[in-house]
Amino acid sequence: MSEKLTKTALTPATHTTPPAKFSHGVKKGNILQVAGQVGFGPAVEGQAPTPVGPGLREQTLQTLANVEAILKEGGASWEDVMMMRVYLTDTSHFAELNAIYNEYFDGLQEAPAARTTVYVGLPAGLLVEIDALAVLG
Repeated sequence: MSEKLTKTALTPATHTTPPAKFSHGVKKGNILQVAGQVGFGPAVEGQAPTPVGPGLREQTLQTLANVEAILKEGGASWEDVMMMRVYLTDTSHFAELNAIYNEYFDGLQEAPAARTTVYVGLPAGLLVEIDALAVLG
């Protein structure tokens, strides 16, 4: 009989507690799913999350930092990421996002699969959301 794997919710110290019953990330066995992250700055106790800068670059870099914090919390790194999904609120941001993405992941040995789409459902002021799936080991 096989042993049941434990599912562990991940919330790094840099993140606020989710406002509903969901997790910023979940790890089960060697699989780690990072929920959609946005460009909120690090958590400040007693304050609501606040987007960094109004521009795509600031928000994308913060979003990637937020994804990375969850990866690290679960014992993973960008090298473990198999798939990333990027959601933009404006089609005119594709070229800028690609430039930021290429610069950010310049040293990555193998790039993950990725998908970018336009999504209009982000809260006001947010320009990008990213989620990731990692396999450890």
